[in-house]
Amino acid sequence: MRGAPPVDETRPLAGKRVVVTRAPEQSGELIRQLEELGAEVLHLPVVRYEPPLDSGPLERAVADLASFDWLLFTSQNAVRFFTDTVRGKAGMSLDGGVPVPRVAAVGPATAAAAREAGWEIAYVAGRFEGKALAAELGERVKGCKVLLPRSDRARADLPELLRASRADVTEVVAYRTVDVDSRDSLVVEGIWSGHVDAITFASPSAFHALVRAVGPRFREVAGRVVLVAIGPVTAEAIKASGYDARVVADESTAGGLTAAIADYFRKQRLTTGATSR
Repeated sequence: MRGAPPVDETRPLAGKRVVVTRAPEQSGELIRQLEELGAEVLHLPVVRYEPPLDSGPLERAVADLASFDWLLFTSQNAVRFFTDTVRGKAGMSLDGGVPVPRVAAVGPATAAAAREAGWEIAYVAGRFEGKALAAELGERVKGCKVLLPRSDRARADLPELLRASRADVTEVVAYRTVDVDSRDSLVVEGIWSGHVDAITFASPSAFHALVRAVGPRFREVAGRVVLVAIGPVTAEAIKASGYDARVVADESTAGGLTAAIADYFRKQRLTTGATSR
């Protein structure tokens, strides 16, 4: 009897179908890395990002930027939309034209996006969540004016923790998170029929949007598909909805997400002896 074919350790995701739910402008690196490890990637953007319906508060915060002591970025989207607003404001520039506050970011991906946009980073949170940033900044923000541009769906814990540290926090909606209608997608049909192995989520919004897209059958789907979270905040949102994120990335980056998926399926193969789906 012939034995199983040898496994190519450089392609641990060969034969696996992985759904990526990130928006097109943010998914390229993740898709590339998954494909390099052998995965068949099915792209299903379930949310998109748009400017706020009322841009007045954001524009006023930008105009008053020099009055703040700290500017906190919790996502790459916050960096993009806030920076675009700064650049669109007459007479404003990040090239030494206007005094800017100290800038802190959650995680290296957000920090890298901010640096690329022209911001000088004073602090990067060691853990990949907003409440970690508040805890780590601690006394640094006591008595300081803090500007927090973020999504219209952002959680309340970060500003609450900052205020508990006696910071004067101004929250402003920098962008909106909007569901994409994916109900008729061929990828959704593949999810229904069980022809995917893993679904990746880079935010709680993406998870909730996919649940709405799949509908009542999601509970059945979740029992046979590996749900993958980019970090603890997304994993907590999945758990709060009654599901289990079997894979949670240690680093909230495309590389961290890819490595976590590959590690999971390597371990699964060693445990079950399986070489294919």
